[in-house]
Amino acid sequence: MTVPQFSHSLPMLLYAAIDVVMPRFRQIFRDFGLTEQQWRILRVLWDIEEVSHSDLARLTLIPAPSLVGIVDRLMKMQLVERRRSGLDRRVVLVATTEQGRALREQLMPPVQQSYFELRDSIDDDTWRALIDGLDELINAKR
Repeated sequence: MTVPQFSHSLPMLLYAAIDVVMPRFRQIFRDFGLTEQQWRILRVLWDIEEVSHSDLARLTLIPAPSLVGIVDRLMKMQLVERRRSGLDRRVVLVATTEQGRALREQLMPPVQQSYFELRDSIDDDTWRALIDGLDELINAKR
């Protein structure tokens, strides 16, 4: 197997894809005063009402040490709160506040619109192959 030309190597194609996908979403996040990492945390918490710090790091792909500072900033914005687990005091749980849940109603419509526009930019077979291929690559790592 030969090494592909640099511009067509998998890492470069993934970087190029991120450069196509993320700017539209990052602008929405900025409009709401959020970073991409803060968005990832909120997005997980909107689906899972309360999650441990370690699970949140895993689900958001944000290293646990970095997650601490990001959650601190979200707490200052009054969007999330922390508490110790009643079952195991070593476990720190993170959840959205009422204000954090209200933000969902404002933020999700433009995010969904951008997602649908992106989704509609390529045909169904290509989209499915892209999603399936990325899932297979990610799961092969495990």
